[in-house]
Amino acid sequence: MAALPDWMHPPREEGWYSEDLDMLVEAPRHTELIDGVLVFNMSPQRRWHSRLVTALTNALTAQAPDGFEVDRELTVVLDRRNRPEPDVLVSTTRISDQASYYDADSVVLVVEVVSPESAHRDRSVKPQKYAEAGISNYWRIENEDGAPAIHVYERDDLTNAYVATGIFRDRLDVPVPFPVKIDLTDLLR
Repeated sequence: MAALPDWMHPPREEGWYSEDLDMLVEAPRHTELIDGVLVFNMSPQRRWHSRLVTALTNALTAQAPDGFEVDRELTVVLDRRNRPEPDVLVSTTRISDQASYYDADSVVLVVEVVSPESAHRDRSVKPQKYAEAGISNYWRIENEDGAPAIHVYERDDLTNAYVATGIFRDRLDVPVPFPVKIDLTDLLR
């Protein structure tokens, strides 16, 4: 077994910090930071996932009112030791074109499209961390026989946890973070 390259060794005993990610030019694309640990998303991207992220990003961008920014595959700084990369996000702050992350306090929606290799993180780990960071809306998209099923959650301020507000299979129609209406049956055509 080959030794790990020097860049993969954490710079301190407690692991990596959010700001360290921008210094890791050797790290693979889509590297996330969860609890001070680098998480590499090394599996090849599946076409269904890629097409869905693109279509959803375009649909949200087309419907977003002034003051909302829609982006894909940029990280969100939740705290010093957590900087995950949702598939899609909506923010109330515009960042520079050279920026690689958003601060959690400006993010109002994160979307994760579940893949086999990310299922546990997308269903358990990330929602808890997003809610604790104060992000008000979380959507988890599951592949149901080639069709998207969007599980929509809103954050409960009392518990700092998400509560389910609906599962949408044919048509997404939600009032937050802004009114969104998407024909899901036509999304991937």
